[in-house]
Amino acid sequence: MLITVNGKNAYAYTAGHPFDSNLPTVLFIHGAANDHSVWALQSRYFAYHGWNALALDLPGHGRSEGPAVSSVSDLADWLGKFMDAAGIERAALVGHSMGSLAALETAVRDPERISRVAMIGTAVPMPVTDTLLSTSQANDHVAYEMINVFSHSPRAQIGGNRVPGAWIMGSAIRLMERSGPGVLHSDFTACNSYDTGLEAAAKAKCPFLLILGQRDLMTPPRLARQAAGQFGDAKTIIMDGAGHSLMAEQPDAVLDALIEFLELEQATVA
Repeated sequence: MLITVNGKNAYAYTAGHPFDSNLPTVLFIHGAANDHSVWALQSRYFAYHGWNALALDLPGHGRSEGPAVSSVSDLADWLGKFMDAAGIERAALVGHSMGSLAALETAVRDPERISRVAMIGTAVPMPVTDTLLSTSQANDHVAYEMINVFSHSPRAQIGGNRVPGAWIMGSAIRLMERSGPGVLHSDFTACNSYDTGLEAAAKAKCPFLLILGQRDLMTPPRLARQAAGQFGDAKTIIMDGAGHSLMAEQPDAVLDALIEFLELEQATVA
């Protein structure tokens, strides 16, 4: 599915299902140097179970035209414009890492249009180390290598993929390598500079779900816990042994948590 946003092509994976205004809608928002493909299992499940499920490519990522944007504020603006262009009046948001911050900011800016938000592998604030900022700015492959190690639990680094013959670490780094020059640095800059997240959490009105990895080194659970208390309506799930790349390491557990969280929205629309 291609939509024109700000005069640029924006892509959303829909599992081959046309948009139906009579169905509830969920938007899946990826993290830094990723694209829609990280949501393969989750987006397909909801698309085949009564939802408009759109896994987005953010500007400059995947099949969406660039440039990438370097602030959470601009990402939230873009998400709102995407919804306008696609004819989406109201949606639930599911965001991973950087995408979770964009989802939070969007929910606060336009509370009437956002029904609920799931934040996966999140932290508020989400600081990025000087080393990752400098190596990504230099387009140094070392940045991808460090992220790959920090994003995966020890188990994932030695195997653990439920698909025979598939390699979690190899797939992750190939995906990051497909991002263009400067994209990772723009993404990291957006995460690092978002300093109003706690205030946004305190203003948020809709229900939130935080799904965290117990062995996450990119966004440690302790950083998410300090934000969880700011939300008026939030549930936190910590997945034992999981790292930052939760959709790859524990795809079924993530899906189960989202089904339970989003089924109330589906009942409301129905």
